Amino acid sequence: MPRPVVAGLDGTRASFAATDWAAREALRRELPMTLVHAWSWEPVDLPVTQDQEAQREAARRMLHEAAAGLRERYPDLDLTVEQPPAPAVAALLEHGEHAAMTVLGTRGYGRLLGFLLGSVGLQVLGRATAPVVMVRAAEDESGGPERPARDEVVAGLHQLTASGEPVFAFAFAHAAAHGMRLRAVRAWSLPTVFNYSPAAMKLADESGGIEAHEKKMLHDALKPWRERYPEVEVVEHVDIGAAAEVLLTASARAGLMVVGRRAAPGRGHHLGPVAHATLHHADCPVAVVPHD
Repeated sequence: MPRPVVAGLDGTRASFAATDWAAREALRRELPMTLVHAWSWEPVDLPVTQDQEAQREAARRMLHEAAAGLRERYPDLDLTVEQPPAPAVAALLEHGEHAAMTVLGTRGYGRLLGFLLGSVGLQVLGRATAPVVMVRAAEDESGGPERPARDEVVAGLHQLTASGEPVFAFAFAHAAAHGMRLRAVRAWSLPTVFNYSPAAMKLADESGGIEAHEKKMLHDALKPWRERYPEVEVVEHVDIGAAAEVLLTASARAGLMVVGRRAAPGRGHHLGPVAHATLHHADCPVAVVPHD
């Protein structure tokens, strides 16, 4: 059974933008879609009348109206609606465990300042076992100067060993599904006295210097993926600097940015500095892909 595209809905404009993005992605990849709105009774200490059944009915109506709108706009969409009686984070993690991806919405400060992440999004991003895509509210895409074409998937490829394969796989699959170019980005920096290694420097010298060595490593790591996805045009982008800065600078034509998140035992639920920076400053959807 194919893994679905899971989209979380909370009634905000950002979440509606995310569900629309998820529906288009599900159709593009010929996958089913699951629309999730978690609902649980959480009375608050306010001097207002609280009607549990009325709130439940309002949530149910919002979810089914959203589903009806998706079915009207995308009649070929294989859509399932879920309203689990559970906290949002737990529900999204459970449904996302066996999903191709989980898609969530996020408010934005604007093109220059990027995303505003809520607590639910941060917790799902930090704990998910499958890719999570953050999509900005549609209203934040309007106005301002005209953008260049969004015809690239920009992937930050820090981990070039087998443990980083999920990032390669997601980036190439998205580029292939959308007929987009893949910009494979790798940042490098000069070694400090604390991480200097004679063996590593010997390898770099044999390759013609550190930059040439980094380019060779990236090229070699991309080779099997180029063979698997011959239809995807690949641009190898290697530059000196901080990883997040290099990645964001390279993203002028990004329709999607893909970054990895270490999910190894004992590391907790931290996103890492590169994922944090791209999530807060990218002006396109960002996919965070967990890997070992």
